Amino acid sequence: MYIPKSFAETDVSVLYQFMRDHNFAIFVTHGDGGIVASHLPFTVDADRGVLKAHLARANPQWKTFDGTEALVIFQGAHAYVSPTWYESHPSVPTWNYATVHVYGVPQIVNDAASIRSMLTELVENHEHGRDPEWEMQLPDDYYAKMVQSIVVFEMPISNIEGKFKLSQNRSEADQTSVIAHLAESTYLLDVETAQLAASRRVKQQP
Repeated sequence: MYIPKSFAETDVSVLYQFMRDHNFAIFVTHGDGGIVASHLPFTVDADRGVLKAHLARANPQWKTFDGTEALVIFQGAHAYVSPTWYESHPSVPTWNYATVHVYGVPQIVNDAASIRSMLTELVENHEHGRDPEWEMQLPDDYYAKMVQSIVVFEMPISNIEGKFKLSQNRSEADQTSVIAHLAESTYLLDVETAQLAASRRVKQQP
């Protein structure tokens, strides 16, 4: 991924939290038929440096797991930026966004205990705080049938890249204006982008 220095994020703790907050990601592999992608919810094992997910067994993408590298793209808030918001001109439109790219070699998990643990973790991540919270307590025969219909895998992280493009390369006045205009938008993604930009704004050196 092309990452200018002003937009780079290398703090692993920040990148891991971003992946947790935006865990529905794009999983990209390459097989004999070319490039293929699926949209999947991932869990992040920071201690082991591993991503965990599962595919429908009917999805042939798992057959591309041949030891070659895969890519997972985590996408955060993003928004169009109008040059009318800048104080400095001439200027052109751009797009502000935050994303994390993760590379690694996916490996199928066959161990029954590991599979149950991974599925339970995924459910608990998304049920936490709901009222009521659904617990994965299923009849054994039903659970076995459901597990047979998926392929569970892990992807040890070999490389991770973070890009937070949020007008940090603009003047303080331009950054302030962009944040203000996005914050006033009726679009939730614009507001989220404004909040993220405000938390990461860069003050220009005198």
